[in-house]
Amino acid sequence: MTDGTYAPRRDGDPDPGEVVWAWVPYEDDPLQGKDRPVLVIGTTIGPDGHTTVDCLVMTSKDHDRDQAQEAAAGRQWMDVGSGGWDREGRPSEVRLNRLVVLDAADVRREGSAIDQTIYDAVLAARAALS
Repeated sequence: MTDGTYAPRRDGDPDPGEVVWAWVPYEDDPLQGKDRPVLVIGTTIGPDGHTTVDCLVMTSKDHDRDQAQEAAAGRQWMDVGSGGWDREGRPSEVRLNRLVVLDAADVRREGSAIDQTIYDAVLAARAALS
């Protein structure tokens, strides 16, 4: 398991600090979902050599507008700015309190790496929720 240390490498494998794209199940109906960017915060290699990726869901929707509603529903978001993961260059947010574990083979493409300062702030904000 990686410890969440910032280590993006443009090698086709999902690494902590990278924003990648994958099909992510909806929280309220895991049989449905959508293709979306996620921030990789760790990886785990099982005893059988199978790799999973620990990710936080991202969105370009501005949750500052409905912050009270989101907080009431138990969803915590953090602004992370824009980057190469969004073709339109829209600012993004990351959901701090929803960890999604994906099969590394299901990650379809690298978007780009998030800035290390922002990555570290995301991990600190996530840790503060505990």
